[in-house]
Amino acid sequence: MIKRLCKSFSTDSSSGSHFVLTKQNAVATLTFNRPKSLNALTEDMGIEFEHIVRSLSQDHSLRALILTGNGKGFSAGGDLNFLRSRTKSSAQHNSEIMRSFYSSLPFPTIAAINGHAVGAGFCVSLACDFRIASENAKMGLNFVKIGLAPGMAGSHILPQLIGIQEANRLILTGELITAEEARSTGLLLKVVKQSENHKILLEEAGGLAKKIISNSPVAVRATLKTLRMKIDDGLERALQREADSQAHSYSSPDYIEGLDALVEKRNPDFKDFK
Repeated sequence: MIKRLCKSFSTDSSSGSHFVLTKQNAVATLTFNRPKSLNALTEDMGIEFEHIVRSLSQDHSLRALILTGNGKGFSAGGDLNFLRSRTKSSAQHNSEIMRSFYSSLPFPTIAAINGHAVGAGFCVSLACDFRIASENAKMGLNFVKIGLAPGMAGSHILPQLIGIQEANRLILTGELITAEEARSTGLLLKVVKQSENHKILLEEAGGLAKKIISNSPVAVRATLKTLRMKIDDGLERALQREADSQAHSYSSPDYIEGLDALVEKRNPDFKDFK
């Protein structure tokens, strides 16, 4: 799934190899731009994403951000070559990217999920303040299916959004759920009809952003800090714990077997824990 299913960026409607960033009326839209691989993430893409986030956080003209994907998917998580190259130190950098995205942006963020949001791609959407999805979207944390512990704060944020028991089910089974199933848990604000170029989805996200930015920017930013406090509490400890767990997973036989099974399109043969 990850194989099939997130270097540069520019602004003002121009495009780069991995991102497209546009700005209109104080609202920025950042689009993952690897449609042929369903916006699967690479190491270079992660570094550039962090750079973009830092730049956006310093742009005082912005008051909202919409995050979406080009093509048929939001982001299918890690690119296969990216996953194979992971080392013990890689997990710590993943945490730094998520910390930068969640903590440095002072304005509301909206994930417009236009298709599959899986693994690390799903984690990015979880870090947004709102999530809206097309009716064809599927999402979930399938880390355990490839012998990997979850990362990027997914195991910290998801239970706070949908409750501990349902989050445990999704994390420990690695199952993907439909947009309607996600909405029923409270994970999604809204599900919209699928449309060409995701027009309806982006209009819905843009409409929400417009309502928010019509209010006092001082009040919105101050309130957002309060609203984020619940997830902020314990975030650093969770990121470190996830990084430690992923570092252990990267060197395990199960992780190698999980990736091999993915390439060979078969079920993995995980061995008993020793």
